[in-house]
Amino acid sequence: MKNTFALLFFLAFVTSNAQENLSYQKPPKEILDLADYERAPSVSMDTKKEYMLLSYRNTYKTLDDLSQEEMRLGGLRINPVTNISSTTTYISNLKIRKIKGANEEQVKGLPENAKITNISWSPNEKKISFSHTTATGVELWVIDVATAQAKKLTDARVNSNMGSPFSWFKDNNHILVKMLPKNRPALIDVKKDLPSGPIVSTADGSVSQNRTYQDLLKNKTDETNFETLVTSELYKVDLNGIAILFKEANLYAGENFSPDGNYLMVTTIEKPFSYIVPLSRFPNKTTIYDANGNLVKIVNDSPLNEIMPKGFMAVKKGKRSMNWRADAPATLYYAEALDEGNPANKVDYRDEVFTWEAPFSQAPQSFIKTVQRYGGITWGNATTAVLYDSWYDTRNSKTYLMNPSALNEAPKLIWDRNSQDIYADPGNFETVKNQYGRYVLALEGENAYLLGDGHTKDGQFPFVDEFNIKTLKTKRLYQSNYKDKIENIFSIEDFKKGDVLVQIQSKTEYPNYYFRNIKKKNSLTQITNFKNPFESIKNVHKEVIKYKRKDGVALSGTLYLPANYDKTKKEKLPLLIWAYPEEFKDKNSAGQSAQNPNEFTFPYYGSFVYWVTRGYAVLDDASFPIVGEGETEPNDNFISQLVDNAEAAINAVDKLGYINPKKVAVGGHSYGAFMTANLLSHSNLFACGIARSGAYNRTLTPFGFQSEQRNYWEVPEVYNTMSPFMNAGKMKTPLLLVHGEADNNPGTFTLQTERYFQALKGLGAPVRMVILPKESHSYVAKDNILHLLWEQDQFLEKYLKN
Repeated sequence: MKNTFALLFFLAFVTSNAQENLSYQKPPKEILDLADYERAPSVSMDTKKEYMLLSYRNTYKTLDDLSQEEMRLGGLRINPVTNISSTTTYISNLKIRKIKGANEEQVKGLPENAKITNISWSPNEKKISFSHTTATGVELWVIDVATAQAKKLTDARVNSNMGSPFSWFKDNNHILVKMLPKNRPALIDVKKDLPSGPIVSTADGSVSQNRTYQDLLKNKTDETNFETLVTSELYKVDLNGIAILFKEANLYAGENFSPDGNYLMVTTIEKPFSYIVPLSRFPNKTTIYDANGNLVKIVNDSPLNEIMPKGFMAVKKGKRSMNWRADAPATLYYAEALDEGNPANKVDYRDEVFTWEAPFSQAPQSFIKTVQRYGGITWGNATTAVLYDSWYDTRNSKTYLMNPSALNEAPKLIWDRNSQDIYADPGNFETVKNQYGRYVLALEGENAYLLGDGHTKDGQFPFVDEFNIKTLKTKRLYQSNYKDKIENIFSIEDFKKGDVLVQIQSKTEYPNYYFRNIKKKNSLTQITNFKNPFESIKNVHKEVIKYKRKDGVALSGTLYLPANYDKTKKEKLPLLIWAYPEEFKDKNSAGQSAQNPNEFTFPYYGSFVYWVTRGYAVLDDASFPIVGEGETEPNDNFISQLVDNAEAAINAVDKLGYINPKKVAVGGHSYGAFMTANLLSHSNLFACGIARSGAYNRTLTPFGFQSEQRNYWEVPEVYNTMSPFMNAGKMKTPLLLVHGEADNNPGTFTLQTERYFQALKGLGAPVRMVILPKESHSYVAKDNILHLLWEQDQFLEKYLKN
């Protein structure tokens, strides 16, 4: 069925009023050779770095993959035949390699036409579990790592509709598995089910700001089908495939063993369901059982959460973020809002964190109160933990050191910083697995350790720092000094010897893993040797250019020029700009750059890089900051800043002498599409534009969008000014609109593109709309992606190059 689909293309060029039925096309050879490549495997290593699991998957999905039966309920997209998410990306093959060896060993006994996902190492890392999706359902399989032998443990009754369907018991010999109930009722056929009455929703006068969610429940039939699909029984399955019922049928949403393995925290979805929020905000109950399934304690009973205050710092009332403390055998911790979850309320402390020790016969103990919104804890041991809080409106983030055993001691402030200031980022604390197999702070005596990305105004130089928990001072142990490569530091493997795991890449060298000894100069041992699949563009020119917009904000972008381009003759090329706006609260942070010219050049449909092979200059990931300082919000001056960013980018490349400034195109995806439509509506800088999967009418997202927290009725002028749909009469520049037929992203309904196209067509704008069958917000099917590249190439050749 691969090539039997016909795309619907809606043409709105001056000479056409009809639709065009067109079969799938392929882009020119230069682009096709890059797009049709074999993907390198992904890598997973055990904690001791003895074994490596290599996972292979196809570069793209097929249209057949996207055409399977699907039900959209409560925010889920489910294949009701196989009982797994219809959006799952499968692995097709697995290999195992000893890290110190060179030979990859094919995992034996894998199922034919393997569709593998939900990979999980056992606690002792001697086994690996995974699921395999058959034509009729999901099976549980397990691999013995030492022998690389796989075997099936269950038939195709595993219920993976809520995500990963299994958890390892602490004994390494049993797996807790969600299974379909044996007496599961049949699903109701929505097309044949006759309604028994109207759908009625009510509001009680409470103020709430809910964003525009996709795939919600719509009626009683949806409710019944949702309940049928989500309901599971929990089974205890041993490594011989013997399954024993552990807990009776329920709407299980999550299972999590305590670090010592003696308790199991189970969360179930309760009723009533909602038609205006997804399942994450349905009522839920959290219950603790012992390892044999006996009830210990109901620890949380959370009601339906349809009513939320305004703002990104708004949270629900009651217990939230409940989890097991990683450094203790069986102690829960969670947060509760002290401001009723409403950031508008003025209080001394926003949140209170509690701990609750098993067997939960005593009341929870107050642990700490946070001035800002609680952001998590990295546990270390009985005397050391790191606490985080933050506040979005000010972009402030604070990090504290505290003693969990001395709650009378005030936490020590380590960092008080702007979360968007990447040049001042101290890095993340390194963690290691403890005796419970949980990740905790890596502590050696009085020292913890930090791994940092190392962004600076002069480039990127990742680092390892030693952090003294007594003095709160740091000492640099290692900093990468590559200027022609990037060395990302993943983990410290031996603190005393100085062994670290790194990944090194350059613009022409595919990212590969290495062991580096930071105490020995030039001590580098290569682990993987993945080859560059894009040899045809290894000679393109690539650099990060830095420039300023007229108000002084520093900007940057990655500039590509065709291979063999003569920079002395400086032929004037057409320029393609690909960008995505980002909001900031200060100009300093807005002007910082995380771009690195040594990042491996990986062309994909999400940028214009392919077109460097077609004689275009490309400015990729161009900076488009939108700044609102003090009481001013970024979107108060969105359009003017957008145009200033674009003008600065064009002028910067033109100043280098490489382009014809009259032949510039702009493109973007999602919010970048929104940017593109606005630029074509409010400036004369571009010859044409490409906008993919965007939202163009902000009145259809009235309770906020992107980083906008205010609602439409507070600032209608902002919503209207920023909406390309409201300014469609100004848009006279050729525009290619693309959207996935089944977009699942909040706010970017396919309807947004369809209605914007109708407005532009009716007002006489030169516009073309392409709807990609079966695609969601991101595009995954090979036929669709190759055709998209053909569409873009045809459009650019017609309206830009020629």
